[in-house]
Amino acid sequence: MDNGVSAGSTASTSTLGHIALGLTLLAFGIGHTGIISGVSAADSASLAMYVGGAALFLLGLLEFRGGNGFNGTAFAGLGVFWFTWAKGAGASVSEEAAGTFLVLFALLALTLTVAAASGPFSQGVYALLTLSLVLLAVASFAGSDGLAKVGGWVAAVSGLLAWYGATAALAHWPMAVGRGSRRGAVAAG
Repeated sequence: MDNGVSAGSTASTSTLGHIALGLTLLAFGIGHTGIISGVSAADSASLAMYVGGAALFLLGLLEFRGGNGFNGTAFAGLGVFWFTWAKGAGASVSEEAAGTFLVLFALLALTLTVAAASGPFSQGVYALLTLSLVLLAVASFAGSDGLAKVGGWVAAVSGLLAWYGATAALAHWPMAVGRGSRRGAVAAG
């Protein structure tokens, strides 16, 4: 998940950050899909606050300290997003305010998509996150439960992709995609 980390390397704060991001996105996405009866997006607030918020923010600071500005920005910025979202979950705010919040953090996710220099895998995680936040924002503005479910599915897929990347780094699985893929390819992140 680090730019220079091969799929056979040891764990890093980057790997743990991608696990935290993946699990939080999965919980957030599944909550929006309504696929599990009685489970809503608000039910993932505790996970979002502590794993996606506090832990991811701390990992972002550690990444900055280690010299990785991209993962530092990604983890700290998304940590702020998850912590703020979790604190506001269930609060009575207007649909417009919620949509605006999602649009603002979609801009952060878009920045991460464009800046992800480590390849299409990392860009895919952040591109799907961007799409999810945009869909959820539009759903919030329009009051569309169906569009919110689509946004939830996109978030869940993004979470699975982030989780797979971290798992691949730990389990020594290949990360490259395409015809030239081979075991031991450089992990993206």
